[in-house]
This record gives sequence, structure tokens and C-alpha cells, in this order.
Amino acid sequence: MSTLLVAALSAVGFIVAYNTYGRYVARKVFGINPQALVPSKEVNDGVDYVPTKRGIVFGHHFTSIAGTGPIVGPAIAVFWGWLPALLWVVFGSIFIGAVHDLGSLVVSLRSRGQTIGDVAGRMISTRARLLFLFILSAALAIVIGVFGLVIAVIFSVYPQTVLSVWISLPIAVGLGLYVYRRNGGLLAPSLIALAVIYLMVYVGAYHLPISFTELLGLPLFSQGLGSTVVLWTLILLAYCFVASILPVWLLLQPRDFVNSHQLVVALVLLFLGLIVARPEFVAPAINNSAPADAPPLFPFLFITIACGAISGFHCLVSSGTSSKQISSEADAPFVGYGAMLLEGGLAVLVIIACCAGIGLGVWRTDAGDFVPITDAAGQPLMGQAAWLQYYGGEWVGMSLAKKVGAFIEGGANMLSTLGIPIKMGIGIIAVMVACFAATTLDTATRLQRYVLQELGGSVGFKPLTNKYAATTVAVATGGVLALIPGPQGPGSGGLILWPLFGAVNQLLAGLAFLVVAFYLVRHRRPIHVLIIPGTLMVLMPAWAMIHQISAWMEQGNWLLFGIGIAVELLQFWMLAEGFLMWQNAKGVMPEPLPPLATASAGGSRTYSDDGGRSC
Repeated sequence: MSTLLVAALSAVGFIVAYNTYGRYVARKVFGINPQALVPSKEVNDGVDYVPTKRGIVFGHHFTSIAGTGPIVGPAIAVFWGWLPALLWVVFGSIFIGAVHDLGSLVVSLRSRGQTIGDVAGRMISTRARLLFLFILSAALAIVIGVFGLVIAVIFSVYPQTVLSVWISLPIAVGLGLYVYRRNGGLLAPSLIALAVIYLMVYVGAYHLPISFTELLGLPLFSQGLGSTVVLWTLILLAYCFVASILPVWLLLQPRDFVNSHQLVVALVLLFLGLIVARPEFVAPAINNSAPADAPPLFPFLFITIACGAISGFHCLVSSGTSSKQISSEADAPFVGYGAMLLEGGLAVLVIIACCAGIGLGVWRTDAGDFVPITDAAGQPLMGQAAWLQYYGGEWVGMSLAKKVGAFIEGGANMLSTLGIPIKMGIGIIAVMVACFAATTLDTATRLQRYVLQELGGSVGFKPLTNKYAATTVAVATGGVLALIPGPQGPGSGGLILWPLFGAVNQLLAGLAFLVVAFYLVRHRRPIHVLIIPGTLMVLMPAWAMIHQISAWMEQGNWLLFGIGIAVELLQFWMLAEGFLMWQNAKGVMPEPLPPLATASAGGSRTYSDDGGRSC
């Protein structure tokens, strides 16, 4: 099938879905009310709760949920063939992922910006809240570990990305100060910032790549802690500590807004490259020759591609940060449903880059430049041979660097048909991946801080309610998971962690569906759009997790084995709590929200629940 046709049909499908099914879910199921009081205006503390323009919230939300999830997941899953991956991305994002994200966002909007864990306590039971918080904490620890590792690998393998990624941080702080202290406009300065970042891509690619291998003589991986990946991981975790305690307007919002423009530029360039190159699929539609050590397509397709189809992490972003910034309920479908569909579009382009773009050539570094990998006859590897260079080995031999590299180099091949040199093209795509991973990384750290503070308050452990202590714990646990030794030592365990991330992530999505369903039932609203998605997201990841637990036990990997067992027990306990409470839930209003500590200058505040009804 033509790759151009696949991309065009997917884009049309997403647009039609947003304007039909998305509108139906927003209006008929959740009853969106533009007049309802939203948390950003009710609380408005200037730090976490800040009324924000729709476009800026969309930029923050999209770059936070996207990260490298819709890149790494599809880049691994095409190992089983491009067709299953494509079908799961398109239909999963429309009917499952976007409904999940919108539902989590709306429920949080009507619960004064509470996280999905706190909402579980009000909608189901106090024990359910505590269980959900433990699951959230486990999921976020894995997200911090995995995404920190992804950025560290990109910095190590593609040192030309380092300068532009780090230079974007002081630029974002300057933008935040300009906009929120001096009431300046954001669009024009953000476009200037984007131009500066792309200039730094050029400088980093051709003049100033920053490599710890050259500066310090560190290898990519090692059996000890002296590797470039480990050092970058530690630096990134230190950055996360600082970024996650800053006000959202100072770094998070402006950086995400600039990154959203960066993604639009990259997606447009990739699509134009697709139109010009029109590469054919060189990967099989269904890979019937996958090696024996590869996990089965079912259920692992559904946990390998999480972001891009559905991701439980999105409910944390929706209820943790985005719901505190939206200035009107009318913006919720655009942010919640729309951003998920755009993420699905990104995943489609990733599939095409890994299964067709990579067929235009594969590359290796030589004296700071990129030269084509050749066959025995000295001819550049192209077509199916190029794809097999990345996907022709055994599953155990797959690496995180290789799978991320498949998208980066496949995408750069498509950009090269527009006249962009391959070195610059690799820089553009690699910087995009690293920037998105960074937004997810520090957003996840901020969310983990919220969850740990809530856990500390729930169990009576007062030190954990301090934001600095909670952030320290968040960073430390993520670092421990990131540095689990893999085949080449600490820092090489990315693909060991990915199935754990996928399974926990999708289990979390299933539990988020349960919370949203309780909300709808208690407010006498229909739940039919949640039944099949929720059931699928409970069964598939539980099946995959049981499979993984067995494998970890055989391998003697007791840390992952223990985490897997704990998550499964928490999930079953949470489902049992829901089952016991379900029959008495219909039409019974949840516990009321506690009053705000202080009233607004204009008098007392009334919290609006379910589109305007006071509770």
C-alpha cells in the first residue's frame, strides 16, 4: 500500500473523528458547559492554577503527553509488521485514547483540579484513593526512569542535539518572564525562539557537538557507572528537580508552547518529505518471521504502543496540570480529545519513517559525519536490507538506541528529499525527540511530586508532604529504575523497562476508565462509550504483565518481578473496591469537595460540578 495514501487516510480519519465522535462524547456523554467555573479561575494561585489561553494549554498538554512515547512504542511495535501497529494507532486513538484523555480532563475540571487519584477517593472509596495513588506513583517512577534514559541515549548517540535542547531552557524562562511579568504577547517571541533553536541545531550539527566520549573519554555503556548514558541521566534528573518546583508559567508553559511549534514544523517537513519521496513500505505488513524469543503480538502490541493509541500517563497530565490551566470547559475537547488525535498522527508518521523512510538508507558516524552503511559489495543498504539492519535480529538484541535511531534516520531520509542535508535532518528529528522527552520528563516529575505529597498526607507521613522532599523522592526512585543494568551495563536497560512501563501505563488507563465511569454513573450520565475501551485496558495489560512476571522470575530479575507483583495486586484490589461499590453508585452524588482555604476578594466561591450544578 502507498505510504502517502496511508498518511492521507489517517489524517482524514482523525479530522472526521474529532468533528463527529469527539463532539458526541463531549456534548452527549460529558455535557460540556462553557459557563461552568473552572479550577484555574476558582483557585488561581499563580503557581499551579493559572488561567491560560487555549493554544498555550494545548501546546503544554500535547508536548507533555507526546514525549517519546508515540515514537519509541511504534518504533518497537513495527517489529511485528506495520499493519497491526497502524490499525491500533488509528482506531485506538479515536475510540479509546481520546475518550480516556477527555474523560480524565473533564472529571478533574469538575473536581477543582484534583488528580485522578483524589477523584477516585471521592467517587469510589477512601481505600480506592490510596490504592490508586500507589499505582500512580509506580507508573510515574517508571515514566521518569524510561524517559530520562531515552534522552540520555539520544544525547550520547547524537551529540549534535545537546546544544539546542539545553539552550531552549533559558530561552523559555525569558519568554515566561516576558509574558507573565510584562504582559507581552507569546506568539511572536516563541517563533523567534524557535528560529534560535533551529540555528542551534545547525551549530550543534556542524560546529559544536557536545560528547562526553570526547570530553571525558566515557564509553556509551559500561559495566560500571562510568558511561555517557549514566552521566546524562544524572544531569537530567537534577534538571527535573529544579524544573518541577518552578511555577508553571516560568518554564513549563513557554517551553511547551515553543516545542509545540517545533513539532508542527517537524510534522510538516516530514509530510512534505513523504509527498516528495513517496517511499514504499519495505517492512512486512505482518512479520511472520519474527524470532522465537520475541513476545507474542497479542497482548504485547497493546502495551508496546501506549502513547499514540492510549496511555494511562495522559490521565495524570489531564488531571495533574492541564485541568489547572484551562480557562473554560469549552476548551476541554480541543485539549483532551484533539491532542490525542494529533499524537496518533505523529505515531502514524513514525510507523511510516521506520517501515518506509528507513528503506532510503541507513547511516553510521565517521569522523563526526554521517556516511551510509554498505553491503558486502560496497553498495549502500537500501530497501528491505536497510530495514533488516534495524529489525532483522533477535528480540534480545534490540536496543533503545536502535529503535529511536530507526525513526530519527528514517525521518531524516524523508527530509533529505526536500534538500535538507542528512546531517541537518538527523539533527532536526533528534532534537525534536529529545525536546519532547524532556517535557514529559519534568511534567512527570511534577506530577509525581503531587502524588507523593497526597500519599504522605493520606498515610500521615508529614515529611513527604513537603514539596522538596517529595521531589527528591520522585527523582531518586526514577533514577534507580533508569540505571537498572541491561545487556551492556547500567543505562542499557531501556527495552527491559519498556514492557513494564507499557503494562503499568495501560493498567492505569483501565483504572482511569473505572473512575470516569463512576463519575458518569453518579451523575446519571451514559457510560456506553467506556465499556469496551475500559474492559480492553484492564484485560490486555494484565495478561501482558502476568507474562512478564513469569519471564522476570525465570531471569532472576527480582526488582522488576516485585514491582510487577505489587502492581497486579493493587490493580485487582482496586477493581474489587469498584465492584463492591458499583451497585450503590448510580445517582448517588460523591463526597463534596472541601472548602477553599481562602475566599476570593469578591466573596465566597461556589464550586461547580457536572457542568454547573453546585455540590
